[in-house]
Amino acid sequence: MSAPDALARWLRGRAPWPVLAVAPLWGALYVVKVLSGSRAAIDNAVVVRAARTLLEGGSPYADKRFLYLPGAVFAAVPQAPVPDRVLFYAVPVVTAALVLVGVVLALRIFGVRADSRLAAAMTAGLGLFLPFYGIVHLGNWTVLSVVAFPAALLLARQGRWCGAAVVIGAAVALKPMLVPVLLLFVLARQWRALAWAVGVPVAVSLAAAVALPRPELFFTRTLPFLLHGQDAYARPFDASWPAVLPRLGVPQPLAVTLAALAAVAVLVAARARWRAGGDQGLRLVECASLLMLAAFLVSRPSFLHYMLVVLPPLVASVVERTAAVRSVWFWLPMLPQVAGVRWPYLETTQRHAFKDIVLITGVAAALALHAWRLRARPPDEVTVSGRPYAFRSGRDSPNRADGSDGAECAHQDNSADRTEMR
Repeated sequence: MSAPDALARWLRGRAPWPVLAVAPLWGALYVVKVLSGSRAAIDNAVVVRAARTLLEGGSPYADKRFLYLPGAVFAAVPQAPVPDRVLFYAVPVVTAALVLVGVVLALRIFGVRADSRLAAAMTAGLGLFLPFYGIVHLGNWTVLSVVAFPAALLLARQGRWCGAAVVIGAAVALKPMLVPVLLLFVLARQWRALAWAVGVPVAVSLAAAVALPRPELFFTRTLPFLLHGQDAYARPFDASWPAVLPRLGVPQPLAVTLAALAAVAVLVAARARWRAGGDQGLRLVECASLLMLAAFLVSRPSFLHYMLVVLPPLVASVVERTAAVRSVWFWLPMLPQVAGVRWPYLETTQRHAFKDIVLITGVAAALALHAWRLRARPPDEVTVSGRPYAFRSGRDSPNRADGSDGAECAHQDNSADRTEMR
């Protein structure tokens, strides 16, 4: 196994304590800015209002803006007795803290310490990144997926696929953001884990629906509202292709067709990335991110803060020599999202989605192109339990589909490779 390159060694090194102390201040300033406004945690307030409606005997789905699965109502019940003024201040702080937890979990996928230079850079970078401000301002429950996504990939990296599936299933039961990750279990042929990932949200939703008044409103009112891209209030923020392309003059049917084709292309790239193998952590992160990005391109709505689900693990992968984030093309789409930089014509609420679609599409394109290039690369060499393991495009990684570390199988496969060479 080749030694880590100089950049990876430097990023993994411990940051000086003054840097570690200052790095979170950027994000803290964002939280203070949110709290100084007149509206904070407005998305969380919708879920809390649904919980209060339930406690009063009404149906949460009578409110068209409650767009979550039934399990989310009961998850919000503990917030129901809390005064709104307390939630106004507490929710943005908790949201920011959960994003930091997601960053730490993303770093652990690649064995990077929480006091490293990379951790300090990522923490400080959040304070300069508009999606972070958006999710903190809204108090949106997407933050649960920001934590669950790297947590599940970390468990899968360790060969604990069923544990990863339970994490994904629990997140989906509250907000179905991570449904595309189910395809990762299909690619890995983890059928038992897939059953857990599907079974957990189904069981939770059914049990919660039985306890709800008029649960059928989810199908007759909420689901149609979602499928139509919500309403005029949320539509300007939707950065999916079917929402933005018609605003640029593309006919709606053509926009939907182009979005579907783009999503299929990204899914093909995700399959190619899985078959290309490589470091298991990098393989999981890049493949799962492609699956999520395919959904962001075509599904409505796709909001800017959704990108916080995939970006922390992707940025953490920079310590791997063959990571897609080593390319400048990965970083260029993020430039419009740097706080404090004003872009003419695009700063209004009605036009913000034009910047957001650049981020989603640009990152998806950079990852897809990287995955496509990996198809024809020479065998990579990684270490499995102290032994070198070479595998070619299309061959399973050292972490086998059965969840084991694959050390014994790796040794046998290497023997077979030597026999083929002779």
